Amino acid sequence: MASIELRKIRKAFGAVEVIKGVDSEVRSGEFMVFVGPSGCGKSTLLRLISGLEDITSGEMLFDGKVVNALAPSKRGIAMVFQSYALYPHMSVYENMAFGLTLEKGHDKEEIRQRVEKAADMLQIRQYLDRLPKQLSGSAAAVAIGRAITRDPKVFLFDEPLSNLDAALRVATRIEIAKLHESMNNVTMIYVTHDQVEAMTLADRICVLRDGVIEQVGTPMELYEKPNSVFVAGFIGSPKMNFISGDKAASFDADTVGIRGEHITIVPDNGTERHGDPHRKSGCG
Repeated sequence: MASIELRKIRKAFGAVEVIKGVDSEVRSGEFMVFVGPSGCGKSTLLRLISGLEDITSGEMLFDGKVVNALAPSKRGIAMVFQSYALYPHMSVYENMAFGLTLEKGHDKEEIRQRVEKAADMLQIRQYLDRLPKQLSGSAAAVAIGRAITRDPKVFLFDEPLSNLDAALRVATRIEIAKLHESMNNVTMIYVTHDQVEAMTLADRICVLRDGVIEQVGTPMELYEKPNSVFVAGFIGSPKMNFISGDKAASFDADTVGIRGEHITIVPDNGTERHGDPHRKSGCG
């Protein structure tokens, strides 16, 4: 397992600052999801953790050791990209084994055992002889399987389900959740713009906006106790309803947020006929 600490991390591309002084920690063995709207910096932050992008300023620590200058291959990570980056001319088996064949110290039998174990975990063993183009929705599982075979300390997922249709997305999300349960000694960081994915997969969620962290917490903490209007509006489906003006001022607030499940529609100007006379509809 590996814990990851971000200390005042900044990343600029020329004059444009994309990550603006992020402080956070991903606990050892945790499933952390970075979520936020397009352009908020979540994929850039993932690439900084992986070492695929250089940090402009700040410190990145793995298990208490600064890794700013450490090559990606030395960080003990495996990354699953949005495009999967599978080799089209190689079989599923060859794709999953490829990373191991580049590393020293792995004989053919060990590689075979690792590949078959990962294939069994993901229920794709019957596809090992096929080419990626013959897989349809199982390509994501192959990319995940390739990461598993490397036995990493940290898994990084960069929107791996965004290219799948709705049914396959749900099915693969379930497999990723099962994977986390079976590999609870591995730290996982998952990037998505889909807050439903975030709510169903995460131990904790990090909500990003314009290169800064708005809030970090468990799914229910973010849902029940958002600390900003942005988080309240972003987390939850359907979205929270907001009321401002005089109605909000009556609650000593600039804005009042109401979840749909907390609204009761009743007759007679908001007073229930046979219920509690103090129970109101709308924002009551």
